Amino acid sequence: MIRLENLTKLYGSFVAVDDITLHVPRGVLYGCLGPNGAGKTTTLRMIAGILRPSQGRVLLGGDDVQKNPLAAKMRLGFIPDRPFVYDKLTGAEFLRFVAGLYGQQGDVVERRVAELLEVFELTSWKDELIEAYSHGMRQKLIISSALIHRPDCIVVDEPMVGLDPKAARLLKDIFRQFVHRGGTVLMSTHTLEVAEAMCDQIAIIQHGKIVAAGTVGDVRRQHQAGDASLEELFLKLTGGAQVRELIEVLGGGA
Repeated sequence: MIRLENLTKLYGSFVAVDDITLHVPRGVLYGCLGPNGAGKTTTLRMIAGILRPSQGRVLLGGDDVQKNPLAAKMRLGFIPDRPFVYDKLTGAEFLRFVAGLYGQQGDVVERRVAELLEVFELTSWKDELIEAYSHGMRQKLIISSALIHRPDCIVVDEPMVGLDPKAARLLKDIFRQFVHRGGTVLMSTHTLEVAEAMCDQIAIIQHGKIVAAGTVGDVRRQHQAGDASLEELFLKLTGGAQVRELIEVLGGGA
């Protein structure tokens, strides 16, 4: 469903994403992990068509994001790490606006708007201007807008940011139901516990390259890590283990 082929992004001489090739099939919740600056958000923005690759290509369900952007983006729901919304629209108006971008309107959209607002407990706020919404409410509205057109795949950057525990659990359940029905989710997260609990497969990115990919078990075997936790694997592959050792040394000398 989501296929990256030799995907590269350059900013001058700086290589933000370095020749990434990855396939995320239908019915899979895939986690993209890496330290700050590893290239995760840049990769997701290229998948969403917000950034243009320097080299390589992105295919969504066989449609090239650059060559056939409208068809590709019809398949996609994108949830950014920060909720960008129009403050002078109400919640319901914003969802209708997004549905209209996908050519959808009428009674079907009205039912969908009502369903999503109910699921995310925003019904009582549907006619309030978004400028009055809290950060968490804005995040729930953005998630709703990514689902409004019933996409085939969802790309999400740090999905739990700003959500209270109840909303975070709801989102986890929605993602699992989505992939169970044949959808695809690719998400970036810093929360390793979330990735280990939710993701069917993972890719760990360091310096713009994929340094490990597969199930957690696959990654353990690839790197002869025994029964190491995902946190231990992550630290080993991204250089964090040395930082932890330094902290322990400093703490021991206190």
